[in-house]
Amino acid sequence: MTTQEMNAAFEQAYGRKAEKMFFSPGRVNLIGEHTDYNGGCVFPCALSFGAWLLMSKNEDGVLRFKSLNMEQTYSIPISEIKPQADRAWCNYALGCIDIIARRHPEAKLESGYDLLYYGNVPAGAGLSSSAAMEVVTARAFTEEMMKGLVDEWMSGPESEKKYRTELALIGQACEHEYAGVMCGVMDQFASAQGKKDHAIYLNCDTLEFEHVPVKLEGIKVVISNTHSPHHLDSGAYNDRVRQCHTAVEQISKVKPIKFLAELTEEDWAQVESAITDPIAKKRARHVVGEVARTAAAVEALKKGEIAYFGELMTASHVSLRDDYEVTGPELDALAEAAWQVEGVLGSRMTGGGFGGCTVSLVKEEAIEHFKAFVGAEYEKKTGLKADFYVAEIGDGVTRLA
Repeated sequence: MTTQEMNAAFEQAYGRKAEKMFFSPGRVNLIGEHTDYNGGCVFPCALSFGAWLLMSKNEDGVLRFKSLNMEQTYSIPISEIKPQADRAWCNYALGCIDIIARRHPEAKLESGYDLLYYGNVPAGAGLSSSAAMEVVTARAFTEEMMKGLVDEWMSGPESEKKYRTELALIGQACEHEYAGVMCGVMDQFASAQGKKDHAIYLNCDTLEFEHVPVKLEGIKVVISNTHSPHHLDSGAYNDRVRQCHTAVEQISKVKPIKFLAELTEEDWAQVESAITDPIAKKRARHVVGEVARTAAAVEALKKGEIAYFGELMTASHVSLRDDYEVTGPELDALAEAAWQVEGVLGSRMTGGGFGGCTVSLVKEEAIEHFKAFVGAEYEKKTGLKADFYVAEIGDGVTRLA
């Protein structure tokens, strides 16, 4: 859908033109999975698809929510902002407005707004459609509710970085309080801090980060969608958090640590025998290895060693399959088919696991063969049809008009 079509849809819905338009991207994590809550780093990048928000003030004191992706519409008085029942999609926006006001006492919501959302992030793919919606709302309403301050924050590189981090934290708080999902900050951070043709080397504990150029001459990032929706349920997720905590407790008897990510692979060889729980040992082995792989991948990218980067991606998937056990048959089928294609440098699951997408580095001349072969092998093994997206790495949240 073009921006002209979005503007026409806004005018049809509300009988007048939109005053402003904003965009925020989805994300894909290139490497560094299940490291964030273990004190380690991740390596996501923003994508060229995401969420758009068109808006205009109204004089009715009401927030009107309409989406071109959803049937439900909502009309909520600005004096009655609170979580809506039945997992209402507007919660991902409403919560940001509420949290802006609570985090910033100077913020004032002085009028109602007519709002129209549109997203082209594939639903259920684990590419952060909710984070894109949160961050685009946070960007729009910090501007509306904190007049003048956004211009000040965007006036220099350091102040802009702090502002974009704040947008990510608003989005994360919304996810926690209005959606009930106790997520880390990676998704919102990538959507806020993304930079064209760069990935973000982010420590999710300290929020220190570095933009790393992604120079893939003749190579494309290809996302493959299982259409087996991403559903790492809270029980499976919490089990793995608990198992990692068990590993930390047992290791700390011989080497005091706070997070598994503090361990080098050399440290691991010395302390792994301290873990008596065999499942906890497998989980810890993945984390220690993934932290090392992520750091090595970043260095490989900086040096232009793309083939090695791809090898590390593949090793990441194997570890997530064998030690962390979060891949599942659909993701394994996609990755294993990709590994057979000449011209594929590496392929791995991305996101929480148990469905969603893989991410692959594919030589441009091999992309059509990749789609045909991987698609056929995947359907043969699972009975499902995969979709493929050649990803462009884009900028973070921005105002378009």
